[in-house]
Amino acid sequence: MAQRALPLPAARLGRAVRTAGAPSAVSGVVLLLPDGEADSHRRPSPLSYALQLPLARTLARSGQEDGLAAHVVRYRCRGWNATDAQLAADARWAVDEVVRRYGDVPVCLAGHGMGGRAALRAGGHAAVASVLAMAPWLPDSSTDEPEPVKHLLGRQVLLVHGTNDARTDPELSFRLAERAKKANRDTCRFEVHSDGHGLRQHRAEVVALATDFVRGSLFGRAYARPVADALAAPPPLGLRMPLAAGFGRSLRD
Repeated sequence: MAQRALPLPAARLGRAVRTAGAPSAVSGVVLLLPDGEADSHRRPSPLSYALQLPLARTLARSGQEDGLAAHVVRYRCRGWNATDAQLAADARWAVDEVVRRYGDVPVCLAGHGMGGRAALRAGGHAAVASVLAMAPWLPDSSTDEPEPVKHLLGRQVLLVHGTNDARTDPELSFRLAERAKKANRDTCRFEVHSDGHGLRQHRAEVVALATDFVRGSLFGRAYARPVADALAAPPPLGLRMPLAAGFGRSLRD
């Protein structure tokens, strides 16, 4: 007798990542959206969730004086699944849950890979102040229906992509950024030269860039000069901004 497949779990927020000494009141939230797959109804990968925890901890630590809380979202399943767009639906649910728990606080959606696509798609939620898409998986707009971008108006949007990414095409994120910039001038994109999908070779710089963007977009902190320049520059300059080696060190100096 064939075994019946177990029902998929409901989407949920992972435990809040906060540091000792942070204010008791939460003033802003960053939701980390893990990578996934194009088509799959399997349970989410624990590894994808675990890979986002170090970034969640770093963001929470850097934003502790601002009252930042970080959560890694646990999806219902690991697949986008065509028009179901399940990961985007789970991201929207997660923002609703943030509003229910914390009230009217600004939210940053920060996703990697397929989570980057989910962040961009769910970015129109009223509580979302900013979107950070790292190595986003995107459809080819020359053959598939292009991703929507008009809903990003009024949000701060940052894309970052390794030029040697063999899993998600960096040129597709550039094309999306071009369209998004026309709808929303507060859009920029950084290129991490020679890095791959995991953005590991220049991890310190990528994390520093994410930290600067989250604090700036949620709490009005001044952006580092390269981020401010990228947001202000016309395309293609602000959409092919190189992430300089030592970006994180320069912020600490």
